Amino acid sequence: MLLIILQNNCDGFWAWPWPLILAFLLGLLLGWLLSKLFGSKDATCENCAGIQAELDACRANAKLLKDNSSKITAKTTTETIAAASLVAKVDDSVKDNLTKVEGIGPKIQEHFNNGGIWSWKQLSNAKVSRLQEILDNAGPRYRIHNPETWPMQAGMCANGEWDKLKTWQDEHKGGRA
Repeated sequence: MLLIILQNNCDGFWAWPWPLILAFLLGLLLGWLLSKLFGSKDATCENCAGIQAELDACRANAKLLKDNSSKITAKTTTETIAAASLVAKVDDSVKDNLTKVEGIGPKIQEHFNNGGIWSWKQLSNAKVSRLQEILDNAGPRYRIHNPETWPMQAGMCANGEWDKLKTWQDEHKGGRA
């Protein structure tokens, strides 16, 4: 109706911009409405704050390493490398497939391996708080996982109780008790 009135009252140059102006205003209104209904800038900002905190922690660790690097002697570095390679050889020999535990995928297994957990026995003896710490340090993607039952499941794996593990996993979807 407004468009008809505008077309009748406007001749010449000003006759063609009104539909564009109305379409633009309608688009702004619709965009604002949709952003209020479906968009949430607060969730994005929370994620950004978490990522920023991790970035700041990494920068602080890098600065600390840089400051302490001048204090490390060649002898200490050689001893550290030798000890690390010895530990890696020992840990690698007892490496189990931790993904048999429901809730642990290849990436979480990788993070546990980096955290020094290579076998089902080590996982079964680990405290849940330590497992959660490894997950928290792995980043926001892994914080949602709940490792509460993982030591118990790993204990079944370590003891070769495969039927018991299968029954438990069938009864507890998602690895939750």
